Amino acid sequence: MRPNVLSPLFASLTSLPGVGPKLEKLYARLFEREAPRVIDLLLHLPSGIIDRRARPKLNEVQPGQIITVAVTVEEHRPAPPHRARVPYRILTSDETGTLTLTFFHARKDYLEKLLPVGEMRYVSGTAEFYDGMLQMVHPDRVVNEKGFADLPLVEPVYPLTEGLALGNVRRAMEGAVARLRDLPEWQDAAWISRERFPGFADALRHLHRPVEPHNIAPEGLAWTRLAYDELLAGQLALALVRAHMRRQAGRGSASEGRLRARIMKALPYALTHSQQQAVNDIINDLALPQRMLRLLQGDVGSGKTVVALVAAASVIEAGRQAAFMAPTELLARQHLNTIAPLAEAAGLRVAILTGRERGPARKEILNRLVLGDIDLLIGTHALFQDDVAFHDLALAVVDEQHRFGVHQRLALTQKGDAVDVLVLTATPIPRTLVLTYFGDMDVSELREKPAGRQPIDTRTIPMSRLEEVEDAVGRALKASQRAYWVCPLVEDSEKIDLAAAEARYEDLRKRFGRNVDLVHGRMKGADKDAAMERFASGKTQLLVATTVIEVGVDVPEATIMVIEHAERFGLAQLHQLRGRVGRGTSHSTCLLLYKAPLGETAKARLAILRETEDGFRIAEEDLRLRGEGDVLGTRQSGTPGFHVARIEIHGKFLGAARDDAALILNRDPTLASPRGDALRHLLYLFGKDEAIKLIRAG
Repeated sequence: MRPNVLSPLFASLTSLPGVGPKLEKLYARLFEREAPRVIDLLLHLPSGIIDRRARPKLNEVQPGQIITVAVTVEEHRPAPPHRARVPYRILTSDETGTLTLTFFHARKDYLEKLLPVGEMRYVSGTAEFYDGMLQMVHPDRVVNEKGFADLPLVEPVYPLTEGLALGNVRRAMEGAVARLRDLPEWQDAAWISRERFPGFADALRHLHRPVEPHNIAPEGLAWTRLAYDELLAGQLALALVRAHMRRQAGRGSASEGRLRARIMKALPYALTHSQQQAVNDIINDLALPQRMLRLLQGDVGSGKTVVALVAAASVIEAGRQAAFMAPTELLARQHLNTIAPLAEAAGLRVAILTGRERGPARKEILNRLVLGDIDLLIGTHALFQDDVAFHDLALAVVDEQHRFGVHQRLALTQKGDAVDVLVLTATPIPRTLVLTYFGDMDVSELREKPAGRQPIDTRTIPMSRLEEVEDAVGRALKASQRAYWVCPLVEDSEKIDLAAAEARYEDLRKRFGRNVDLVHGRMKGADKDAAMERFASGKTQLLVATTVIEVGVDVPEATIMVIEHAERFGLAQLHQLRGRVGRGTSHSTCLLLYKAPLGETAKARLAILRETEDGFRIAEEDLRLRGEGDVLGTRQSGTPGFHVARIEIHGKFLGAARDDAALILNRDPTLASPRGDALRHLLYLFGKDEAIKLIRAG
C-alpha cells in the first residue's frame, strides 16, 4: 500500500488549478506518461532562469537578453482596420532611450487597460534590435509598481512541448509545490549532514522557487540531493530484485563436461583467452547452489553466442533445459544458424519459437518442450507467453537485456525452478552504467576478437562525394564483393526512415539492377528473412537497409558498409553497424557519409570511430558525449533513464548509492525499521514500488 502522506503527490495533474483535459494531454506528451501526476510535474526540473534582479536603463540593454525595465507608456499604435497581420505597437521610454512593445492579434481594449498612456510599467522579456529600434515582442510580464513588488526576481524556465506555454507550467507548478509536505527522512543522517543536503521537499522548493540563479544548477545541493535520491531508489530496487532471486535457493547443475568437449571439438577455431575465462566463470556459477546472475559483455563478433551455448550444454548434460531469448526474430534466427551445426555435433535437440511458429507446428514444439524432448529453445518474447511450459528449465540466456523490460525477464525466469540467468550484450556498457542498470551483477568481458577477424578500414566522406562512393561500390560488386548501404535514422519517425531507404534503393537499383535488395523494420518477418537469405547466399550483392541490421546479421562475405548521414547516429550504433563487416578473411571498409558542416559532437564521434575498433573505449566515449540514455538505446527501448540524475555530473555518487543499498538490506531486509519505512516512500516517489512487492513475495 502506498503511504497516505504521498496521496496528494500521486493525484492526477487535473487536480491542480488551471489544468484541464486539453493541457493534461500536452503534459502526457511532455512526460511520456499516459496519466501524468503531480509528482511527475514536481520532478520536471528547470532548464534555465529569468533573472530580474538587474534592471538596466534602455541604453544599457544587450540584444537577445531577457531583461526587466521600468518604462513610461508614450503612445498606442493599433493595426489599421482589416489588416490583421500588422502588429499592434506601443511606444515606451525611459530617460535614456525608447522601447517598442509589439503584439500580434492583440485586443485594443485589453492593451489599453494593461498599458495606459502616461503610466509607468515594468516590462520583462527578450529585447532585440529591429530596423535599428529596440523592440520586445509579447513581453512575458507587464506589471505596475505593486505587481512588481510581488514578482519573483529569479524565475525558472522549463522544458516545454508544442502547445504548452511557460505560464501554464508555472501556474501548475505553484499548485504542485503548495502540496509538498515534509516526508520522513530516508537518507542516512550522517550522510545528509556531511553533504549538507536539504530535505526532499525543501530541495524541490529551492529548485522551483529559486532565490539566486545558482539555486537551479544541476551540481548545486538541491539538485544533487534529488539525484542521489533517484540513484539510491534505483540501486535499492536492483538490490531487492537481486536478493529476491538469491533467496530462492539455486539448484546446482554440475556436469562432467562431455557435451562441452563435443562443442569445442566441432568449433573451427580455439576459444580466445577471455572466452575460456567466461566459460570457466559460468561453469563454476552453475555448479553452486545459489542462482547465477551474470552479464557477458562482448564486442560485435567476440563470440558471446558460443559461450552461451557452452553454458547451455552444461545444464543440458545435467538433464535439464535452457532457453535463449533474443529481442527480434531476425536475431533469434541468426543465433539458431550459429548454434544449430554445433548443437548437432554435440547431439543437442534445439528448436525455435517466435511469432511465426503457429498452429500445429507451434503445438508440436510446446508438447516436445513440456515432455523434455527439446534441450534448448531459442526465441523472442514468444518464450514467456503463458502457454509455454518447460519440463525443467535451468538456464535463461537473455540477449540484449536492455531491450526487454524487467517484467519480461522475470516472466522467463519463472518458467522454471531457481533459473540461472546469463545476460548478453553486444554494446559494451561502461562500468557506471552496469551498476545503474544491472546492479551488482557478476560481469564477464570478452575483450579479444576471435582469430581471423580483419581490421576494418574506416573513412569519413562528405555527402557531396556520393557519386564517387557509388562508383567505388560498383567496382566492388564487379569484383564479386558484397556491401551494405544503411540509410539514415530520423528521430521518432519510422515512416521517414522508410521513405529514405526506399528512395536510395530505387536509385541504386536503377544503377545496379536486380543485384540490389531492400530490408527494413516494417517488412513481414518472412520477407525480411527472404531478403537476408538472398544476400547471404550471394543472389544479391548490395543490401539497402534501415538500422534493422544493427544486431545479429552475420554474412562473412560482406566487406563494405556504407552508412549514410552517419552524423545522425550514436557512436555505439555506428560501431554496431560497422561490425557487420570484417567477419570473413577479406579486407573490409566502412564509409561514413556525413552532411557538412559537422557539429562538434558529431565531429568527435566520427573521429573516435576512425581511431579505434575497441567497443569498450567507444562506449566510454559515447557516455561522455551523449549521456546514459543513448548509450543503452533507452530512448527507443523504454529502459528507464533518469529524470533527475545526470550521469556525467552525479555518476560519482553511484558507488555510494550501491553500498548504501547493500548495507540497508543487510541490516533490514524487509524494510521494517523506521528508516526502512521511510525508504518505501522513496521507492514510490521514483516509480520503483515494483520492488516492494518482492519483499512481500518473500
